[in-house]
Amino acid sequence: MTTTVADSPAPAAAPRSTGRGRLVLGRLLAARGAVAGAVVVLLLFALAFGGPYLTPWDYAAPDFSALHQPPSAQHWFGTNGVGQDVFAQTVRGLQKSLVIGLLVALFSTVLASLVGACAGYFGGWADRSLMFLVDLLLVFPSFLIITIVSGRLKSAGWIAFVLLLALFNWMITARVVRSMTISLREREFVRAARFMGVRPLRIISRHILPNVASFLIIDATIAVGGAVMSETALSYFGFGVKAPDVSLGTLLAAGTSEAPVFPWLFYFAAGLLVVFVLAVNLIGDGLRDALDPTSGSAPRRSRSARRSPRTRRSVSGPRAASRRKRP
Repeated sequence: MTTTVADSPAPAAAPRSTGRGRLVLGRLLAARGAVAGAVVVLLLFALAFGGPYLTPWDYAAPDFSALHQPPSAQHWFGTNGVGQDVFAQTVRGLQKSLVIGLLVALFSTVLASLVGACAGYFGGWADRSLMFLVDLLLVFPSFLIITIVSGRLKSAGWIAFVLLLALFNWMITARVVRSMTISLREREFVRAARFMGVRPLRIISRHILPNVASFLIIDATIAVGGAVMSETALSYFGFGVKAPDVSLGTLLAAGTSEAPVFPWLFYFAAGLLVVFVLAVNLIGDGLRDALDPTSGSAPRRSRSARRSPRTRRSVSGPRAASRRKRP
C-alpha cells in the first residue's frame, strides 16, 4: 500500500529585519518634540548663515541718520546707539555663537571619548594617570581660569576661546565613557579580538567607541546648547568674543542697560538664545529615547483597545442581559 504525502505549502518569507538605523530614525520621527526641535535648529542655522544676504546693512556699518530707531521697513530690528543695524548684528551674533557651540561640542566629545576609552581599556597606570588629570581639571575653577587666560589671548582670536571652552568641558563625559569601556572590555567580541592579536587602538576604534556612540551623540547634542550658554555668559562679562566682532553674549551685554528704553536691543538676541537652547534640549531628549534600546518602541494602541475589560463588560452588559430576557 502506498501513501501519498501532500506537498506542504512553502514557508512564508521571513520579514527582513529592520536595521538599527531605520529603527532609530523611526523612533526619532515619532517624537514630535525632537522633530520640532530639529526644524527650529535648522531654521536658526538658515537664519544665521543666510540672514546677512537678506539685508543690505553690514553688522559693523553705522547709519548716522538713524540712531536708536525702532524696527521699521528699513531696519527690521531697529538700530542701536551708533546706528548699526540690529538685525545684521543679531544674525552675525547667532552665527558666531552657533559655530562656537558646535566646535566646542565636537572637540570636547572627541577628547572625552579618547581619554575615557583609553583609561577604561588599558587600566593600570594609564587609568590612574588619566583619571588624576580628570579629577585635577574638575577641581580647578574653569570659569576663573578662562577669564584669566582669555585676556592674554586676544591676538589669537576666537579659535583660542573655543579651545579654552573645550578644554574644561569634557571631564564628566570622559568618566562615563571610562565606566562603559570597563564593562565592554570583558565582552566576548572584545576578548576575541584581543586574542586574535588586534592592536588595542584598533579595538578601541572598531569595537569600544561604536558601542558607546549612542551616549556620545546625545552628550554632544546637549553640549552644543551648554557651549552656547557658556560662550554667551563669558562674552556677556567681556571675556569671550572681542569687538568689532559680535556674538549673542556681546549683544546681550550691550543691550542690557538700554533694554527698558530700547527693548529691541536686548529681546531679539535673548529670544533667539532661549529658542535655540530649548530646541537643542528637545533634540537631546528625542535622541535619548530613540537610541535607548529599553525605550518602548511598540505602537500605541487605539482608544478602544486601551479600554479596560471592566469598562467593556459594563458597556456590553445591559445589551447581553436584554438579549437573554428575550424568549
